[in-house]
Amino acid sequence: MALRHAVLAALLDGEYSGYQLAKAFDTGVANFWHALPQQLYLELGKLEKDGLVAGRQVIQETRPNKRLFTVTDAGVAELERFAAAASKPSFIRDDLLVKVQGVDRIDAEPVIAQLEERALTASARIEIYGRTLRHLRGELPEEEFLRQGEHIGPYLTCLRGLEFEEEHRDWCLRAAGILRAREAARAGP
Repeated sequence: MALRHAVLAALLDGEYSGYQLAKAFDTGVANFWHALPQQLYLELGKLEKDGLVAGRQVIQETRPNKRLFTVTDAGVAELERFAAAASKPSFIRDDLLVKVQGVDRIDAEPVIAQLEERALTASARIEIYGRTLRHLRGELPEEEFLRQGEHIGPYLTCLRGLEFEEEHRDWCLRAAGILRAREAARAGP
């Protein structure tokens, strides 16, 4: 997947400025695609040049002018093409796992601390995803929302982010606990 497809998918819900798109990425898309604001602005320019998004200038009196972007018919067609193509299998690429892999031969304490920090970060994201999910479904119970609610795509991707972070938190805490217990056993009574 290219950043362009993530940007096009994020813009499907309406017209966004680059700033608003960056915020949308932070709260929704970031659970499956990371991009810095500068990358988003650059990608918006490329998409506009390719005719996949249309931008319009908004004049503001008390602030700098801004550009708002929407997906064009060509952009929707590109997403259709992308959606029809076979997806590549996902994989984990995480420097913390490299550190855990080598923990038998290195000082475990910094690795344990990083695992615990990662668990705290995951816990904070779990709270954000929970709030986002509640906001998306409104007053509907989850099962009813899943059957008939609007914006099911963002909901499902947010749900995946929540489940990923819960599993990640649990693994980090378990791994840190195992390593801490092994360190204590090595140190003796």
